[in-house]
Amino acid sequence: MGKIYCRVFQGMMKIGNYFMGYRMPEYIEGPGSIRRLPAMMKEKGAQNVLVVTGPVLMKLGLPRKLLEELKKAGIKYAVFNDIGVNPTSNDVEAGYKIYKENNCQALVAFGGGAPMDCAKAIGARVVHPSKTVAQLQGVLKVRKKLPLFFAVPTTSGTGSETTVASVITISGTHRKAAINDPAIIPGYAVLDPELTVGLPPFVTATTGLDALCHAVEAYTNHTYCTKLENKLAKDAVRLIYDNLLTAFQDGKNLEARENMQRASFFAGRAFTRGCVGYVHAVGHTLGGLYGVPHGLAMSVILPHVLRQFGPAVYKRLSELADVCGMQGADEREKALAFIEWIEQMKQDMDLPVGADMIKDGDIPQIITWAMKEANPLYPVPVVWDEADFRRLIDTIRQPAPEK
Repeated sequence: MGKIYCRVFQGMMKIGNYFMGYRMPEYIEGPGSIRRLPAMMKEKGAQNVLVVTGPVLMKLGLPRKLLEELKKAGIKYAVFNDIGVNPTSNDVEAGYKIYKENNCQALVAFGGGAPMDCAKAIGARVVHPSKTVAQLQGVLKVRKKLPLFFAVPTTSGTGSETTVASVITISGTHRKAAINDPAIIPGYAVLDPELTVGLPPFVTATTGLDALCHAVEAYTNHTYCTKLENKLAKDAVRLIYDNLLTAFQDGKNLEARENMQRASFFAGRAFTRGCVGYVHAVGHTLGGLYGVPHGLAMSVILPHVLRQFGPAVYKRLSELADVCGMQGADEREKALAFIEWIEQMKQDMDLPVGADMIKDGDIPQIITWAMKEANPLYPVPVVWDEADFRRLIDTIRQPAPEK
């Protein structure tokens, strides 16, 4: 797709965004705030809900407190937890079936990105019972108000509790693509840091870098952003700079956990309007083809994309470096210092540098899917063609050692 066409499309989208109805969910936050959710639900009229969560969370017993509180409050519930790391259209259909069979009239998403995305897609199916998930993927394909929707994040990364996106892998083709529509933004959110205390360090690291990726891509895109998204992206980056390593090294530090939840929330709202970019476009293909957890894909790809963008992102990255108090003689030095901070943080958290699972025969498909997702929608600093994507893939398969 031509670069000029992409920029013209993005110029039209910039105008159209003022009529899209972006919003932030009404939210409660702080340690123990999950216990206040049933009262909020009753106040909003939710009497029979589908709780969408994940199998690992159920095994760990993390939703138990919520379910007990729902029972005490007299709120009926059904639980759907048969969801993979990367939710599929089959998962969505299974959850939608349970919703209908139990006559539910509200949704509670409890977990990380997978339950959140699955719950959003279930909600989209509720208001479009005659459409498939594949037919709902794309931009503004829902456009109907979802049932009452409460989101309870248990990781600090996806920001899905405040975004327009639901990323689902189509079971037959393994193509991972997003439903993008303001209609699927949850109405209410609970940010309780106590729910993230038990996260393994690896999950803390990769979800935290996912949040960073959201903030950085939204800020470096900048075309669709207003002052609000720019501020939220900067605030998120500073919170991550100050708190991610602490949360990784000391998972019981509630202050760091709470700040990371806030960072994820802010970054999610920033990219809801500002959009993500090529890190996500390529990362989604790795999730769809190889089952790579989303946050891990983001952490691997982010610094390589920023380096390949080169001077086009120096100004915006230098501004993020300023927010963090990084030093440099000029924009280039500050921007490179910012990228080096990401690389150093990855080393400190023992995360991989590259992605050696990519198979030669899959590269054309990866490029096709990434370009279809990103161009013309994502207002990236530099519009890439097939050769640029191939260069990135070569880099992430055999990266130079990060210092």
